[in-house]
Order: sequence, then structure tokens, then C-alpha cells
Amino acid sequence: MIRDLSKMYPPARHPPGQPFKFTVTESCDRIKEEFQFLQAQYHSLKMECEKLASEKTEMQRHYVMYYEMSYGLNIEMHKQKSSGAQGEKCTDAR
Repeated sequence: MIRDLSKMYPPARHPPGQPFKFTVTESCDRIKEEFQFLQAQYHSLKMECEKLASEKTEMQRHYVMYYEMSYGLNIEMHKQKSSGAQGEKCTDAR
């Protein structure tokens, strides 16, 4: 994510005609602020990634559970259908 640093670091007032210079301390402070911002952003993205990974695992677990239930019901339907067809054969034979 590229940010507009002019909002974070507005130009300092300096006398006209003189070159704009940062002191070492100012530069270090600005680097430190930017680093802290990036650390916070990294932490936020890492937490979001962990949350999504957890949700993905949970969704996969639910998928397997529903698949197993569906498979079991399908087998039961075929068993009942088979036993029903055999029952019809038995009544026809009498």
C-alpha cells in the first residue's frame, strides 16, 4: 500500500531562498514513525491472515462433515430402495 507521505510529513516552514534540509534527528524520527506504522500494518495483516486461515480450516471441517453425512444418507436410501424392491418381489411370488 503506497501512502501519500506529504500528509504525514507536511513541509516545514523555512526561510525562502534557502534549501530545505532535514536534520539527522528529524530524519531518524520520521524513519522511526514510518517503521512503527509499517509494523502496525504488518501486525494487522498478520492477524487478518491468521483469522482467515482459521475460518478456512473450520469451513473445510464442515465440508467434510456434510459430505460424510450426505454419503451416509445416500447409502441408507439405496439400502431402503433395495430392501423395498426385494419386498415387492417377495409379495409378487406369493
